[in-house]
Amino acid sequence: MTRLALIVGIDYYEVGNPLHGCVSDAGKVRAVLERHDDDSPNFDCKLMLAPDKVRAISRRTLKDAVESFFAADPEIALFYFAGHGYVSTTGGYLLGSDARDGDDGLPLVDVLGFANKSRAKNKIIVLDSCHSGIAGTPPNSGQLATLAEGLTILTASTAEQYATEQDAQGIFTSLLVDALAGGAANLTGDVTPGSVYAHIDQSLGGFEQRPVFKTNVKQFVSLRRVKPPVVRADLRQIVNLFPEPDLDFPLDPTFEPEKKGRDKGMPEPIPANVEKFRVLQAYNRVNLVVPVGVKHMWNAAMESKACRLTTLGHHYHRLVTKGRI
Repeated sequence: MTRLALIVGIDYYEVGNPLHGCVSDAGKVRAVLERHDDDSPNFDCKLMLAPDKVRAISRRTLKDAVESFFAADPEIALFYFAGHGYVSTTGGYLLGSDARDGDDGLPLVDVLGFANKSRAKNKIIVLDSCHSGIAGTPPNSGQLATLAEGLTILTASTAEQYATEQDAQGIFTSLLVDALAGGAANLTGDVTPGSVYAHIDQSLGGFEQRPVFKTNVKQFVSLRRVKPPVVRADLRQIVNLFPEPDLDFPLDPTFEPEKKGRDKGMPEPIPANVEKFRVLQAYNRVNLVVPVGVKHMWNAAMESKACRLTTLGHHYHRLVTKGRI
């Protein structure tokens, strides 16, 4: 299925303060979106950059590009913008290089209109610009967001806040790239819009710019795949190791491959049990399983204790049982 991304970064502005990290940020977003972690193709990216006067991007050019982009019919259409933003009583705006005033830009209501009409199965708008949190909220509508099914909006700040740069890069985009690179991946290695938002939200303090997340989807789509912390084949064994998810899994020294630390008379490792213990230890590292009555899995085996599923373990047990992994 086709996955398209329109990525815009504008540093140069004819009037007002230039920016210094938007072009670089756009390049980083493209680099992380173009390929999955295993180097297989992901998004087909179109990059629009305005680092200087020669390559300025006008409001008209920006509008035409966004309108044309959302007229396509891919599985995912992702629009990313880094540049100046503005908000007034008439709504929010994305500013092109030729903007003379704050409201002399591409209205966010137009961007939303293009996305709402799009035939793409999933539409994702990511804005690293000041006051971008107003996106999806029509003027004079209070807090009511109008989003078509399949549309998700993720912004760097609320309607009242500025999006800040640090060390010539946007704080929001830096966290976005970290999330897509794997910081927001789940145990199957998928990075979703929801997990990206959670990653960014947790990384910013209460007194910093606050990201905004709006969505109207039945289920999240995977934006990127990374190497999972537990391979899927091992993860699917959870229903075999725990046929009844509420029961403990008994352990003994035959599960531990190391011979050091064994008391005299302890039984030798059994290969089949050692393999099961390898999987259980992998579960323990990602909080699917915890040892019972001791701190470490090694002690649980050597002292003939047990291990059990955590709440997260129960969740993934249900996913495997329903055939979703």
